[in-house]
Amino acid sequence: MNRVVVTGLGVFSALGKTTAEFEAALRAGRSCIAPLTVVSTDALIVKVGAEIRDFEPARHFTEAKLALLDRFAQFGLMAAREAIADSGVNFRSGPGHRTAAIIGSGAAGQTTLDENYFKIYAQGQKRLHPFTIPKLMINAPTSHITMEHGITGPSFSVASACSSSNHAIGVAFHMVRSGAVDMAVTGGTEATVTIGTLKGWEALRVMAPDTCRPFSKDRKGMVLGEGAAIMVIERLDSAKARGAKIYAEISGFGSTSDAGDIVLPSAEGAAGAMRACLADAGLNPEEVNYVNAHGTGTTANDVTETKAIHMTFGAHAKKLMVSSTKSMHGHALGGAGAIELAATIVGLRGDFVPPTANFTEADPQCDLDYVPNDARAAKVGAAISNSFAFGGHNAVLAVKRFSS
Repeated sequence: MNRVVVTGLGVFSALGKTTAEFEAALRAGRSCIAPLTVVSTDALIVKVGAEIRDFEPARHFTEAKLALLDRFAQFGLMAAREAIADSGVNFRSGPGHRTAAIIGSGAAGQTTLDENYFKIYAQGQKRLHPFTIPKLMINAPTSHITMEHGITGPSFSVASACSSSNHAIGVAFHMVRSGAVDMAVTGGTEATVTIGTLKGWEALRVMAPDTCRPFSKDRKGMVLGEGAAIMVIERLDSAKARGAKIYAEISGFGSTSDAGDIVLPSAEGAAGAMRACLADAGLNPEEVNYVNAHGTGTTANDVTETKAIHMTFGAHAKKLMVSSTKSMHGHALGGAGAIELAATIVGLRGDFVPPTANFTEADPQCDLDYVPNDARAAKVGAAISNSFAFGGHNAVLAVKRFSS
C-alpha cells in the first residue's frame, strides 16, 4: 500500500483566513468566540459564535460566480485555493484525471435556505432565483473546487453531521493509499450562522451563552463556528519525485456506528473508532502523544470522550496531551474535523500542541491532561483527531510526523 502525505494545506476559519494566521492564533491560545454580527441576534437567546469577520466575497469571486455560491461553498473554495497553491500542483497540466475531490459538510447551504424561506414565508414571494438549488446543494463546494481547478477524477461529498470532514478525509486517504487515485483534494466546509439554524441549536439546549470551555467543570455547552480546511494529499513517492513540501503523513482512519441513540454519545462507539484508527495506522497506543479531542464543551460529550480515551489507551491515557481547539475556533459542525486535523498537523510540524482555551477549573470526571489555556512546546510523533456526530457516526484520523 502507498504511504500518504499532506503536501498542501488551506484554512479559512474564524481563527484565521490563512494557515499562517490560523497557526499563529493556535500558538497564542486565542479564542475568537465573540458576539455575532453576521445575523441579527434580536430573536436569538444565544448571541455568541465563532464567525468569519471582515470577509468580502466580491473581492474574491465575480458577480456571476457569486450567484452560484452559498457561504459554505465560498469558504471551501477559499481554503482550496490556498491548499492547491501551497501544494504546487497544477491539476490542469495532467494529474487532474487521477485526482479525487472529496469534501465533507453536514448542513449544506443554510444561508441560501434561510434567505429563501424568509422570502417565501415572510415576504410572500412566489418565485425564487433559478440557481437556488444548485447553490444550496451539499455537493456544491466539491463541484466548484473541481471546476475551478480542473480535477476530473472521482468527486463527491460526504455528510455525517459533525464527522463529515473526518469521513471525507478518511475515504480520500484510503483511495490514495490503495492506488485508486494518485492524489486527493479533501477536507470540509460549513457555514451555519443563520437565524434558522441557530434557533434549531438553541432548541437542543446544548449551547453556551458565553463561551466554550471544553472539559472544564463550569462548561456550559458548545458554541457554533464556521469555516473550512482543505488539504492536498498524495502518494509519498509522488511527493518526493516532485520535491514537494511534506507537512505530515496520514497513517490511519477508523470509524464506527453507535447504533444507539440519535443524540447521546457512546463511549464504546468512540473508543471503537479510536481503536480501529490505531489498528489501521499500525500504531500502538503508547506511540500516540496527542489527541485533538471532539471536545464540544457539553456535559455529555466531554465525560463520554474522556471515558473513551481511557478505554482506548489504558494507563497511557494519563500520559497523553488532549486538547479541544473548538474552544478557539468554535464548532464548525461538518467542517470541524478538517479544521481540527489542520490544527493537529500545524502543531505537529511546528513542535507545539494547541491548547484548550477558556479552561478554568478541573472536573473530576474529566481527569486527563487537557493542555489548559497555553500552547505547549512538544515534539509530537503521532496524533489522532476525533470527530463524533449526532446519529452515532464516529470517525478518527491518525497523523504522524513525516520521516523518510
